[in-house]
Amino acid sequence: MTGSLTELSFTVSGRIARPRAEVYEAVADPAQLSRYFTTGGAQGRLEPGAQVTWDFHDFPGAFPVTVAEADPPHRIVIEWDGEATTGDGGNTRVVFEFESIDDDTRTLVTITETSWQPTPEGARAAFGNCEGWTGMLAALKIWLEHGINLREGFYK
Repeated sequence: MTGSLTELSFTVSGRIARPRAEVYEAVADPAQLSRYFTTGGAQGRLEPGAQVTWDFHDFPGAFPVTVAEADPPHRIVIEWDGEATTGDGGNTRVVFEFESIDDDTRTLVTITETSWQPTPEGARAAFGNCEGWTGMLAALKIWLEHGINLREGFYK
């Protein structure tokens, strides 16, 4: 007998040809994050207990992101508002994990987001965010390896 589905979640990952500390810093540092991901800018470093703001051209209007955990250069956990969520206060939870591979010449970045209701609305929100985090990983890779902002002009 199988259990019932109580929550939707997803995991995406990618490998970046840079040391783990450098990749971690590109996510934690708002100046770097603003160069390749938060097309409207990021304010505040991703460190424990911080509340920062992110803005995107594709979803205009800065919104708050709460840093639940940060363990440089291993892990960052954030929470932010979502639609059709199961989390307390209407939040989803995003976990970034950074793993050194190939003698720390490359980094495996894994992003897991949880806390959507198993409903059509929850599925739409989860699929949209899954697309966003996949794009973020591609943009992070091309930014760190080649200095190119993949998202420039993509949304606006």
